[in-house]
Amino acid sequence: RVYYLSLEFYMGRTLSNTMVNLGIQSSCDEAMYQLGLDIEELEEIEDDAGLGNGGLGRLAACFLDSMATLGLAAYGYGIRYDYGIFAQKIENGWQIEEPDEWLRYGNPWEKARPEYVLPVNFFGRVEEKDGKKKWVDTQVVFAMPYDSPIPGYGNNTVNTMRLWSAKAPNSFNLRFFNSGEYINAVCDRNLAENISRVLYPNDNFFEGKELRLKQEYFLVAATLQDIIRRFKSSRFGCRDPVRSSFDAFPGKVAIQLNDTHPAMAIPELMRIFVDIEDLPWEKAWQITVATCAYTNHTVLPEALERWPVFLLESLLPRHLQIIYYINHLFLEEVRKHFPGDLGRLQRMSIVEEHGEKKINMAHLAIVGSHAINGVAAIHSEIIKNNTFRDFYEMFPDRFQNKTNGITPRRWLLLCNPSLSDVIAEKIGEEWVTDLYKLTDLKQYDTNEAFLRTLTKVKQENKMKLAEYIKTAYNIEVNISSMFDIQVKRIHEYKRQLMNCMHIIHLYNRIKSDPNRPVVPRTVMIGGKAAPGYHMAKLIIKLINTVADVVNNDPIVGDKLKVVYLENYRVSLAEKIMPAADLSEQISTAGTEASGTGNMKFMLNGALTIGTLDGANVEMMEEMGAENIFIFGMTVEEVEALNKKGYKPEDYYRNNATIRNIMDQINNGYFNPDQPALFRDIFNSLVHHDRFMLFADFDAYVKCQDRVSEVFKDQLKWSKMCLHNIASSGKFSSDRTISEYARDIWGTEPTEFKLPAPHESPLQYDDSNNAPAKK
Repeated sequence: RVYYLSLEFYMGRTLSNTMVNLGIQSSCDEAMYQLGLDIEELEEIEDDAGLGNGGLGRLAACFLDSMATLGLAAYGYGIRYDYGIFAQKIENGWQIEEPDEWLRYGNPWEKARPEYVLPVNFFGRVEEKDGKKKWVDTQVVFAMPYDSPIPGYGNNTVNTMRLWSAKAPNSFNLRFFNSGEYINAVCDRNLAENISRVLYPNDNFFEGKELRLKQEYFLVAATLQDIIRRFKSSRFGCRDPVRSSFDAFPGKVAIQLNDTHPAMAIPELMRIFVDIEDLPWEKAWQITVATCAYTNHTVLPEALERWPVFLLESLLPRHLQIIYYINHLFLEEVRKHFPGDLGRLQRMSIVEEHGEKKINMAHLAIVGSHAINGVAAIHSEIIKNNTFRDFYEMFPDRFQNKTNGITPRRWLLLCNPSLSDVIAEKIGEEWVTDLYKLTDLKQYDTNEAFLRTLTKVKQENKMKLAEYIKTAYNIEVNISSMFDIQVKRIHEYKRQLMNCMHIIHLYNRIKSDPNRPVVPRTVMIGGKAAPGYHMAKLIIKLINTVADVVNNDPIVGDKLKVVYLENYRVSLAEKIMPAADLSEQISTAGTEASGTGNMKFMLNGALTIGTLDGANVEMMEEMGAENIFIFGMTVEEVEALNKKGYKPEDYYRNNATIRNIMDQINNGYFNPDQPALFRDIFNSLVHHDRFMLFADFDAYVKCQDRVSEVFKDQLKWSKMCLHNIASSGKFSSDRTISEYARDIWGTEPTEFKLPAPHESPLQYDDSNNAPAKK
């Protein structure tokens, strides 16, 4: 069995996805139509399950869909947050956060399982008796599981996502009850139940708060008890514990850690094996390493988890001891491998000693896993050559690449039915479960009728989105303009600011020569900023301030429009992806681990303007450089410029375009009433520019001009779109999961189709269709 542990599952809506995967969408549609109801209206009522921040959480959701579709015995384990990612409101240009009450009307897809409630321990102390350590005097919180079905596509497989909710035990704060503090005691139950109250809204940023550490351990402790219970009783369908030996454990259980957030699974598994099951340390360690695997999602230093020792000491004292011992034995190994290399010992230690003592969770995850993977080829190389180079030199065979993917069910079949129909007409429907089949479309790249059909489908999707924008923001957009879209979390490394500088540049061009012919654009930017991320919130305000000026300038008219897409989330992405002409993937080379939005745009026939970063590199390899707009520095050039010493002031001084734009931002050209509002942005770029916007800006503008040139030739554009769609095969999460299964989990995907509930299993000839057994 495969266990995918993640603090985030960004599931979005479930209704359409379930109908599609069960193959009953048209029947439901028809039935509701006959009742005089509109299924689309019903679908719009469902709240998104927003239990994630962005890429990492959405990846987990795509993986669940693929694991079920590939017939893997896999479980997603996470936390059932009462409040998911906040709802974003834009009020006079600023982001306002509102709580996401997604459970307000209940959640019809989940089934509470009180019969499987499990205890989780916190605090307490460690006692030693006869050389055996015991964790005692702990505070107990109960973990209540809620199960949601994960249907595979057309194979009658239904897997489970199990999310834990925190419950106070009845014995909670007993002393208060006894002293007559009845009301206070009941109120205090909230303290325990706060553990699963709210998702931390940070993307690519570590905030070392005690509540977050509690959440991480809560998930791990409940899940591992569940895994071990299931392992012990798994024999001949028997529910009583029958296995007493753990020798078979790594062969029966695979645990995947989605980033370091669930890395406490490593010391917790050791605690169970050694303290509770009485295994010798060496044996326990061997089993733990063979069971666990770790996926790294970022190389940004501020995102890496480093927990202060004082927090662990009070919250999880036994685990801290175990981590110390793991580190002690590990450093002994390092000494053997690299005698006399003190610097290396310091760099590789799980315990960071300089300044406040901290536990480096990435180091713990690497030492305690048999496989470590990055999420795109370039990212996996950076991990091996830079971020974790010392570890790669010690464990070269542990490091792998698993390029991310997206599920073609949600991201084409469900969100873009008209394109799906056009594709199916030409090449059939096998692509839904084998996305490489899309290469069969390449034979039509000179078929003008087909290319025009693609353009027509895109136009229809653009009209739908334009209608939504008119309803939601009361902005009229020009449907024949280029829909130039950047949707993702707001972060300096993703360089929404560079996009904004380009918007200002286009605006200045139109103003300086209103009669010059231009290719009209509607630039749409969307995404949430972490509530505590000052610069990101200021960037949102800047974009909206520029939009106000641009959209209300009669000279500009419909040559340029700027739309901020409020409250970007999974269900909005499903409307945006099919309607995009241009996808902006413009992070500084070496900062975006993979990206998955880039793949969604590609699959839906948008062209990409991007840097050689993350999966953009592999997208270019798949489609050919002639079908993508690549610009800017490479990873090597970024490194070289950093070594040489990057001076953004020089660009500001010597480049009139950059200087002009920056002065407009700095001097209140777009906001004369508060001229100093964007001073922080000006100072950040002109004096630091950590992500080198200025160094890439000229190349970006030139590339954007190339984009506009090509857009004038609709047939050429459409042919490029076709090659994007036809080259998307590699970026299916089915391919990604098949690789995880074979290279890390030691199990085989199967195309075996289970009998439907109304069929007799005897209708199936088991000899040629036997499911692969783990």
